[in-house]
Amino acid sequence: MRIAITGSTGLIGRALVRSLRADGHEVVRLVRRPAKAGDEVEWDPNRQYVDVAGLVGCDGVVHLAGAGVGDHRWTESYKKEIRDSRVLGTAAIAEAVASLAEPPRVLICGSAVGYYGNAGDRVLDESSPPGDGFLPGVCVEWEEAAAAAQEAGVRTVFARTGLVVAREGGAWGRMFPLFKAGLGGRLGDGRQYWSFIALHDEIAALRHILDTESLSGPVNLTAPNPVTNAEVTAAMGRVLHRPTLFTAPESALRVVLGELAADVLGSQRALPAQLLESGFSFAFPTVDEAIRAALR
Repeated sequence: MRIAITGSTGLIGRALVRSLRADGHEVVRLVRRPAKAGDEVEWDPNRQYVDVAGLVGCDGVVHLAGAGVGDHRWTESYKKEIRDSRVLGTAAIAEAVASLAEPPRVLICGSAVGYYGNAGDRVLDESSPPGDGFLPGVCVEWEEAAAAAQEAGVRTVFARTGLVVAREGGAWGRMFPLFKAGLGGRLGDGRQYWSFIALHDEIAALRHILDTESLSGPVNLTAPNPVTNAEVTAAMGRVLHRPTLFTAPESALRVVLGELAADVLGSQRALPAQLLESGFSFAFPTVDEAIRAALR
């Protein structure tokens, strides 16, 4: 297959490129500068520009690009960057795909379980409604921005990813050093659910979606056993053999993180109903297994 990928330098993008190439597939990387290598195609999400010629002959497009939600404090300007990087970028990719005489068979657009907002201990699947607040609003607009591809008849999937368990990046990548140093602990009261997924299973799920014609619309990319933050803390202590005595009070998190604290303390108990119904099998379905896999 010939697969085009945005966000190929991010945690998930790098791993997906490696996986596809290891199995002999051709990967085209969309880059936000003039293309230099033979596998690069220029695009600019802010200008909603894509060098469409570079997508000719692609069997699928995986759109993962977007500003990191937890990379900076949420000022108004950074919130605009979070939204625009997703909404404008998705619209550009969807319109480019729709303009092709022979469009790819599938477009996978990154999304997030943040779509569901703070849902407490309510069990969520892909039919659950969006929550309230900044991130759910962004996720709704993010998914709606792919309308051009859907209207052109392209099978379009919204990969609502949970917290990816990996050492080399993302939220979990920042947690590992703290817990290894014995400085890890609960965030707030620890009762909020964290829907996680091992990086290995994230990549396997994306490849499963590429190959599975029955999957379209929202698909939760989360392990089938979501756990609370307190349970994550205990699991990190067990696997790393470190104490987990520290607690970050909600009030302190709100002072340090500002509006972002609401997302850190939010609860999404999301289940991967669509993946399981389509026959996908998780290699690391529990949090202990996912943590051990990341350490390997």
